[in-house]
Amino acid sequence: MTTPHDEFDRQLQVLTDLGYPELTGQSPADFTAALQPLRALVTDESTERGEDHIPFVIVVARTATGAPVDAHLAMSRTTLGTHQGFSDLDAEDLARFRPVESVTIPGGVGYLLQDVDTGSDYLNVTPADASTSLAAKGRTGLTVEEGIALLTARPDMLRKNKCFSLLASRCGDKRVPALWISQRRPKLGWCWNGNPHTWLGSASAGARVGI
Repeated sequence: MTTPHDEFDRQLQVLTDLGYPELTGQSPADFTAALQPLRALVTDESTERGEDHIPFVIVVARTATGAPVDAHLAMSRTTLGTHQGFSDLDAEDLARFRPVESVTIPGGVGYLLQDVDTGSDYLNVTPADASTSLAAKGRTGLTVEEGIALLTARPDMLRKNKCFSLLASRCGDKRVPALWISQRRPKLGWCWNGNPHTWLGSASAGARVGI
């Protein structure tokens, strides 16, 4: 049986195989050394609860110099089967989407996003209303980087008619980034804050923890 620590090791290997050491300006050994301390934050009680839920995701947030990881390049490393992910936002526009004021990103190259849910309960609910509901529950929406991290670690969590908005990244207008499937490929795009979609929920998490 796969343990939570086995899952951490698997996710770390996936990131390494996809070229994240290069993306962060590190050797594979240094990349592993930077993230390995997060393994101690994974508990044996971490278990999945339903098809929308996974216990944790490793999020690579920064390069070795402290700059944000290029989300456009990270999205291009995602896949659904043999189909490569893409964004219909160009790199400059995508870089404008930063964490909302209420979100604090842990320091370091990476951190753990815990108690992650893809948000099928919020299908056909506007992002604005979903944000209010999640805040009342003490939960947080996901950033663009966290959504990409979830898709990278678990492509199976992006499902037809059960895709998800990323409520915790905004750029100052009414657009909300979202992940969905287009022509069998994972796509990073956006929807309006006040528009509901029957096929689009809102992903959330319980906590962000780092070293």
